[in-house]
Amino acid sequence: MDPEVPVLSVVDLGVIRAVDVEGRQVRVTITPTYTGCPAMDMIAMQIRMALLGAGYEPTIKTILSPAWTTDWMTEKGKQQLKAYGIAPPVGKSIDAAYLEDLVVPCPQCQSTHTVLVSQFGSTACKALFKCEECKEPFDYFKCH
Repeated sequence: MDPEVPVLSVVDLGVIRAVDVEGRQVRVTITPTYTGCPAMDMIAMQIRMALLGAGYEPTIKTILSPAWTTDWMTEKGKQQLKAYGIAPPVGKSIDAAYLEDLVVPCPQCQSTHTVLVSQFGSTACKALFKCEECKEPFDYFKCH
């Protein structure tokens, strides 16, 4: 699971890029959501521990290119974000929309009457929005 969003698996987040198995040898390739993401060490350790616990000999490799994109998130992952109270990415990373122009539905009440408070939320990959209906602030997982 993602240490920052514990309801979201790293598979649904799109961080796991490849898994190669040869007997008991397992090579897992991961890509951070951001270069220097502090959660990546924890994610790599959790993958290593799970594989060791299952009797495998893991090798974890981190690659930065191609850069991670929210396009790699699964629909299930986006729904898990929403259920957790974080608005999932709207659109695809190739969209030219700026945060100020986005219509981001509130994950609490589903209202589309929301406003951007800050381009930076609780982590670098999120922006802070506020719902004008229920008045609740919420994180939005930015497309990139």
